[in-house]
Amino acid sequence: MKRLLVFLFIAVLALAGCVQTKTEVEGSKDDSKGKGKKAIEVLGMAASEEDMNIVRDQLVKNGFDVKLNIQPDYGSFSAQKEAGNYDLALSSWTTVTGNPDYAVRGLFKTGGDYSTVSDSKLDALIEEASTLTGDEAAAKYKELEQLLVFDQAYIAPLYISNKYQGIYSELVNPKTVHLPKSRAQVWESIEFNDSSKNATEPLILHQTISSLTSLDPIKGNDGSINTLNTNMYVRLVNLTDTDDVVSDGSLSYNHAIAEGNQEYYFILRDDINFSAVKDGAAVDTGELVSAEDVVFSLNRAKDPKSVPDHRTYSLHENIEKVEIVSDLAELQKKKVAGSDQSVFDALSQHLPASVTQLAKDKGTVNNAAGAYQVVKITTPTPFPQVLNYLAHQSGGIVSEKQVTSINTYDVASYNPDKDIAYGDQTTVTEGTATYNNHLYASGPYILVKKNDYEAQFVKNPAYRVGSEYEPKIAKINVRFIADIDSALSALRNGEIHILQSVPETKLDIVKSDSKLTLHTADSNAVSYLLMNTSGRAVSDSADLRKAILYSINQDEFISYYQGNKKPAVSTVSPLVNTGLKLEADSAKVKEYLKASND
Repeated sequence: MKRLLVFLFIAVLALAGCVQTKTEVEGSKDDSKGKGKKAIEVLGMAASEEDMNIVRDQLVKNGFDVKLNIQPDYGSFSAQKEAGNYDLALSSWTTVTGNPDYAVRGLFKTGGDYSTVSDSKLDALIEEASTLTGDEAAAKYKELEQLLVFDQAYIAPLYISNKYQGIYSELVNPKTVHLPKSRAQVWESIEFNDSSKNATEPLILHQTISSLTSLDPIKGNDGSINTLNTNMYVRLVNLTDTDDVVSDGSLSYNHAIAEGNQEYYFILRDDINFSAVKDGAAVDTGELVSAEDVVFSLNRAKDPKSVPDHRTYSLHENIEKVEIVSDLAELQKKKVAGSDQSVFDALSQHLPASVTQLAKDKGTVNNAAGAYQVVKITTPTPFPQVLNYLAHQSGGIVSEKQVTSINTYDVASYNPDKDIAYGDQTTVTEGTATYNNHLYASGPYILVKKNDYEAQFVKNPAYRVGSEYEPKIAKINVRFIADIDSALSALRNGEIHILQSVPETKLDIVKSDSKLTLHTADSNAVSYLLMNTSGRAVSDSADLRKAILYSINQDEFISYYQGNKKPAVSTVSPLVNTGLKLEADSAKVKEYLKASND
């Protein structure tokens, strides 16, 4: 999430031949430096051919010779991208944490999880902006956008998307279905119109990707697992539908930021146990989701070497220390940032009983008797955006006992062909040799099993029992349908019950169907062209990149989507209004093309 974290790369048809090596690509990098038309290759997947056609036409009109390279799926796209077979990749990013640092750190900082950019000035601006709030933050993000887009043209923005959700309201109560701006779909609140069906009928949801990166929340940050892991693992805080950070529906009753914005406190609840799967059903393990598990989970989340192929460590690299607080006096002495209230008083609001002691370990926790656990997170510099990262699916709390019992391999010599890691999809996939569900879920649902058709979840029997956050529906099936038109047809037929992303070009179909309800919300999803920074003419020439930048006319995209898109400048655009704007300019295109030839 963002949502799903997520890249979506698009383009149009290329020969499905062998992938060139990176060396071969670099060897031919000068083939577009002549005085004639500039040859530009655009890479991506087939999912958004319409966008790629518009990009092609705009570039051709401005004097480029465009080669469109479409790949049928993400795997083949990734192989082409890794080989360097592109000048531009049509990309999409959704800031599922609701904070602007997430919109840039992993994408554009040197060494970021998905970054192909290495620019020390940009790195410095990312770090500076992350520590600021309000007008100061907006000013710094304006500097960042100026460098990223207009000075260096590392990306060319296309548009901001809205969110459109289709609900089969003949069966599902649309009032119980959330459509958050950033957070992944909230499962526990959903109910059928006939509540008697909640315990017996499965809710059928939709997902395009059937191959799951990992069910370990720190090992993936993409559309295959973002929603699934968000609903399988509880976090210290949550995002509301409009991106406010709250404790509601999380592992904490309350949280507080101490003076100086470097210390963050969380008082934990004791009404959530880990669930496991036994004989195809979810069972209560009797194991409390505790402060010890929080410390273990966040320490491994911030450590790039804690697991092989760690995809989310950069989100948590600003956590310096995670610890359990044992001294009540510390909470009483500390003041809340910008307030005269003590941290103790801030954490003590609306608890089941007044705090009389801090439990030394999970075995002595008893909220009803006043014994609570408190976790403290320290950052090396003021970094208020740390809370948004804790709301991300990678901040999900796992069982220290279970994960350490599974991950017995040596990380440095990990071999996926023989080593079984916690969360490997093969352990829940029917028919695989390693099928042996070892998951422990701290969230409202747990994955029982999957195949190429769907993934089956059941409610955690030890999650917030008797509260408003206890899951309403007992069984949820996530149906895998790659083609969005087929998914929409399935929604209309009641074969799936919620379509989380209705295409803008299909809104009238949903509106006109009496069995369906359409929900609409703002989103943090931005589509943009990513420039290749290694081995191509665009890699070497900022002038050539700027010529591409000023060829892009966002109004044409907005018109094609019947006004259901918004202008963008960067991935920060839905979060911070910097006042910058990209306008197509053919005169500038000619100027920069000429400069790139000189």
